[in-house]
Amino acid sequence: MKDLKYLAALTIPLMAFLGIYLKNYFVFLTPFYAFVFLPILDLIFPMDPTNLSPDEVSKNLKSKLFDWLLYLNLPLVYGLVLYALITVSSAPLELYEIIGLVFSVGIVLAVNGINVAHELGHRQTTNERFLGKALLLPSFYMHFYIEHNFGHHLHAATPEDPATAKYNQSVYSFWFTSTIRQYVNSLKIQKMLLNNNKQAFFSFKNDMLWFCVFQLSYLLIVFAFFGSIGFLFVLTTGIIGFIMLETVNYIEHYGLLRLKLPSGRYERVREIHSWNSNHAIGRIVLYELTRHSDHHYKSSKKYQLLDSYEDSPQMPYGYPTSMIISLFPPLWFKIMNKRVPREMILE
Repeated sequence: MKDLKYLAALTIPLMAFLGIYLKNYFVFLTPFYAFVFLPILDLIFPMDPTNLSPDEVSKNLKSKLFDWLLYLNLPLVYGLVLYALITVSSAPLELYEIIGLVFSVGIVLAVNGINVAHELGHRQTTNERFLGKALLLPSFYMHFYIEHNFGHHLHAATPEDPATAKYNQSVYSFWFTSTIRQYVNSLKIQKMLLNNNKQAFFSFKNDMLWFCVFQLSYLLIVFAFFGSIGFLFVLTTGIIGFIMLETVNYIEHYGLLRLKLPSGRYERVREIHSWNSNHAIGRIVLYELTRHSDHHYKSSKKYQLLDSYEDSPQMPYGYPTSMIISLFPPLWFKIMNKRVPREMILE
């Protein structure tokens, strides 16, 4: 039964569904649940640094349940977006209700969309990678697949990585620098991949062009069926989705730096180059994203197998709480700066 604990991640779209259905002030149920209720639970429940035994690793690796728990997010995310579109385009809603629904659906796109897409994007099968890219589409962040897999994992915790926040950089500054630089890097990586395969930039092998086609088509289809209100709704929910992703990126490697070797290359990514959290609730709801060091150590390792390392820098709070704290830079700097090893500071 404990394998079903990851069903807790589906409570996020459940809260969003209730908000859409009940309307009124219930539209803010998802933000309250994600950033008030869950952080409180993280403080109440003890942290869990335990790792799986070899037998448990073998069992979990063979079980398809963990994979299907990820796949289930695809119909849930798209079904919720469709339900929200029908609601905002047909029912007379107050402005505050629309705002609440934008944030609710945006949170779902981040947690059950981009976060799950991140996990599936590291898989070896084409079908799973396709599902991952499909989950990135509503947030207009399909290029994340390219930059994250071919850029971030190579350059994490270095100045070359857009998704590594500098020491004393505010999250608001990071939103702009990371978003822009990641897209530019995606184009550069795509061009390099095409050149390696002797393909022209304008070819059917250019995923970046296809990503543009799919995302623009998505917007046009929504506009055709749901009008301008639907268009603005999916546009703003997508923005909320990728801003939440960038906030997670911000806290995952804030201020950390890999040392440069005499050869001019950086040391290998180790368990000390990512911020981790063993707060139990955040771990489960985010499919073990908070065990980020092990993910970087071996990116193909499935979420249900990730380990905790004693040497990994630990966040004092869970990821949801840390995301909220990051929105208040003076408070974030006061809490986190003293935890960054002086020799690793990325400025």
